[in-house]
Amino acid sequence: MKCAACGYENSKVIDSRTTDEGRSIRRRRECEKCAFRFTTFERSQSANLLVEKRDGTAEPYDREKLEKGILIACGKRPVSMTAIREQLSQLEEKWGKEQIVRADKIGEDVIEMLLHIDHVAFIRFASVYREISDVDTFKKEFKNWIAGRNSPGQKS
Repeated sequence: MKCAACGYENSKVIDSRTTDEGRSIRRRRECEKCAFRFTTFERSQSANLLVEKRDGTAEPYDREKLEKGILIACGKRPVSMTAIREQLSQLEEKWGKEQIVRADKIGEDVIEMLLHIDHVAFIRFASVYREISDVDTFKKEFKNWIAGRNSPGQKS
């Protein structure tokens, strides 16, 4: 594993633990050159899961890409990364039952997940995902979410 600090290719494992209810392994590593310590995670790849985009094309599922979007929505919020990763793993299990999952299904499932974790992160993610581009539309959507008339599973 390449060192995040100096780029040296060899590191030693100091500690290993299972995480995500045994679905991944957390490894604490130390660079053999500069002694920098860092953490890596190993998890099994979502077997051949394809994402069908809105335009009909398909691409391989990329957990890191989705996780990055969720982390941006959760920025500066008191949200547990462990909770996010565990919930995301549960969603992946759900999606993994199919070989192809639609991108809108992934987006709506993440919106629903964030609704139960943090309302601000929910609003941030939903406003980007649903491509809300002006204040009036945002106000209308927000009122619907508050009133409960627009459940997370519905796309407006």
